[in-house]
Amino acid sequence: MSDILAVTTPDVPGRQVERVIGLVRGNTVRARHIGKDIMAGLKTIVGGEIHEYGKLLAESREQALDRMMAEAESLGANAILNVRFATSMVMQGSAEMLAYGTAVVLQDE
Repeated sequence: MSDILAVTTPDVPGRQVERVIGLVRGNTVRARHIGKDIMAGLKTIVGGEIHEYGKLLAESREQALDRMMAEAESLGANAILNVRFATSMVMQGSAEMLAYGTAVVLQDE
């Protein structure tokens, strides 16, 4: 696991930005599983949470975040500010999860 600090805020209270490295991002494209699609389809009829998709999205967010943090670390950053997530449909049955933010070097505490 990375030692990179990733926050959704534009700064970290009590820490000064020493150097801005720039935009970093991580993404993953995931396809749905036909068997899980059938179960999800049934859920849409009877109502309720679609756990299959929730789990898929959670795993996708974690992988995109890990990839973004790895890129920041490779560039010499120790933090990522303004972290955001975006999703988009790539094609029928698959979607991209994108994590992005600003890689920086924070001064030591």
